[in-house]
Amino acid sequence: IKMSLTREELIFMAKICEQTERFEDMLDYMKKVAYMEQELSIDERNLLSVAYKNTVGTRRTAWRALSSIEQKEEAKSSKYLNLLKEYKDRIEKELNNYCDDVLAVLDQKLIPKSDGNTEANVFYLKMKGDYYRYIAEYAVSDLHQKASDNSLQAYSNASEVANANLKTTHPIRLGLALNFSVFYYEVMNDPTKACQLAKDAFDQAIADIEQLEEDVYKDATTIMQLIRDNLTLWTSELSQGNEDEDN
Repeated sequence: IKMSLTREELIFMAKICEQTERFEDMLDYMKKVAYMEQELSIDERNLLSVAYKNTVGTRRTAWRALSSIEQKEEAKSSKYLNLLKEYKDRIEKELNNYCDDVLAVLDQKLIPKSDGNTEANVFYLKMKGDYYRYIAEYAVSDLHQKASDNSLQAYSNASEVANANLKTTHPIRLGLALNFSVFYYEVMNDPTKACQLAKDAFDQAIADIEQLEEDVYKDATTIMQLIRDNLTLWTSELSQGNEDEDN
């Protein structure tokens, strides 16, 4: 096997890995590209994001399923609880490993290098917020607090740059609003703030819908639909919550 691949070869291999759903391998190739001198193009940025998202995504799904099984087993005082806990710990170690990995690439290389490129800067800061949010989902006590604080900081920085520089209909700005609102809802347990953030983003984008460029129309409207779906769900839960409190 040829030891060091050129940038083009690494990207070619990353695309092959995506097509064959070998996301851990894809991640290895794209990480090498990310640490090279040249900035990532939009497509390359997306390749990096897809590699980490899928690698971490399967483990987040596994962790959630395990947590739910663990609750059921606890309820019946199962003799297999220790086995389950050990396995869940193993998944958490893998999650830590990949989340720390992408956060290092972002902090050491991608965020500092994206100063002159607003779009890339928001993309990477949002990504940083996302991966700290994923850690906050399973971490406990101090680690949970630290991940939660770091996620809030990254999302806030991203929002500041996005709100000043990107159109309200820009898919990256909309994607950020979607994820930041989910952060408030799930990690901060603040549905009111989550709804406010989502509603503002949606309303502003709707007001500017005429200036939506053809090439991003599909992406933007898909994210707007997701924001709207969350809003519908959260507001109905909020009103039900208020009813419960009143009774």
